[in-house]
Amino acid sequence: MSESSNVTDISRAPEPLSRLFDRQRLAFRQREAAMPVAEREQAIQSLLDCVLDNRAELARAMREDFGGRAVEESLLELFVVIDDLRHARRHLKRWARPRRVATNWQFRPSRSELRPQPLGVVGVIGAYNYPVMTTLSPVVNALAAGNHVMMKPSELTPRTTALMRKLIGGLFDESVVAVVDGDVAVARAFSALPFDHLVFTGSTRVGRMVMQAAAANLVPVTLELGGKSPVIVGEDFDLQTAAETVVQSKLLNAGQTCVAGDYVLVPERHRDAFLAHARAAIRASYPTLVDNKDYGRLLSGNDWMRLDEWTREAESQGASVEAINPAGEVCSAENKVFPPTLVWDCPRGAKLSEEEVFGPVLPVVTYRDIEDAIAHVNAGERPLALYVLSGNKSLVRRVLERTISGGVSVNGCGYHAIQHNLPFGGVGSSGIGCYRGQAGFDRLSHLKPVLYMSPLTKASAYLRPPYGKVAAWILGFMLRNRIHREDTSV
Repeated sequence: MSESSNVTDISRAPEPLSRLFDRQRLAFRQREAAMPVAEREQAIQSLLDCVLDNRAELARAMREDFGGRAVEESLLELFVVIDDLRHARRHLKRWARPRRVATNWQFRPSRSELRPQPLGVVGVIGAYNYPVMTTLSPVVNALAAGNHVMMKPSELTPRTTALMRKLIGGLFDESVVAVVDGDVAVARAFSALPFDHLVFTGSTRVGRMVMQAAAANLVPVTLELGGKSPVIVGEDFDLQTAAETVVQSKLLNAGQTCVAGDYVLVPERHRDAFLAHARAAIRASYPTLVDNKDYGRLLSGNDWMRLDEWTREAESQGASVEAINPAGEVCSAENKVFPPTLVWDCPRGAKLSEEEVFGPVLPVVTYRDIEDAIAHVNAGERPLALYVLSGNKSLVRRVLERTISGGVSVNGCGYHAIQHNLPFGGVGSSGIGCYRGQAGFDRLSHLKPVLYMSPLTKASAYLRPPYGKVAAWILGFMLRNRIHREDTSV
């Protein structure tokens, strides 16, 4: 597919970013009515065909951006987008219909409905860790809702971003969907545009800046951030299964996953056994690291040095740190391979205890009883995800009732985040709002309330001045739910 002139690279474009936005807003306003459902379905189908047809090329671009990434991991990322597209195409007609809702009994037989309408121009800022999914999944919801979209993939994955620019530019006129490329300055200007809604995926630190920029124009935001997502291993749960589950979640994409288990809480008496199973699980999955196409790289040498600094700091403060490097290979900031690392006895105050790890380092924290584990979770910021590994229904219920997190998986890690009927999003410092499935469609729509007054509804006719006895009886009935004359002489 040849690169279309509809693709906009702001760093080279003769028109400023605001002019591109104005073009989209004008195109949206010139529609006599919302984008027809059939047109939305065609847009979704075209995007679905494009991702499917170019999946190998997209996976190759992501591997090159990371300097090494398992094809299987990239295809799993693309599966999420493809699955979102299929689900939206299948359910769009139902989502877009007006929804009958109950009318207050005092106004029957009038009827009420919620009428979904597109917001206008939606901005989407993606993240580098899953550059296609974090950009295109919100776009699916935005298109399904009938919006025009400006999307800004991460500048840290230039090959993937360039390929998305090429592919999207060949599908849509830029007045409907435009891909913006550029550096941090462009991202800053992008987040300051007066969108009708802005979706951002990234760190909590940058999320604060995006929200501050959007607030100047009263732009509503959906922020998908991160945080220290805990995994609580119950006393009853098989430790080998627990270790394998946690390791798989933690080391996917070299730990660069916002819903990965950031740290694990294990019963005090089971710590050593859990560590032994975790070592075995890591060695079984990754007998080599540097020359292993299944083991991912960190995106940048700076991330490598950050993790190295944090593990050294923890060790200097008394923590035990064990890097699992079965073949004894050289792992460095140059090759961006950071070995899977277990850390225990890490003190409070250390970076590994306070900050989101976002890498293949697993702090192991012990607890005496489940109340101790719950207290540990609640002492920190509210996480994006929380995981409970236990067959004890009472224990699971206590954790669910006593903790607050964006989402939860019980006896698994991460998969709640890709369920169509479970909204994906954070709470508090881990995010604002949600998307995926109908929740995403609704988030990027205005559910306009409409009341169709019946000519048989007479209450309002008797509640006009000059007020008299009839109004007093009607008010008494409305206030008491029984026949009663209200005293209006006060």
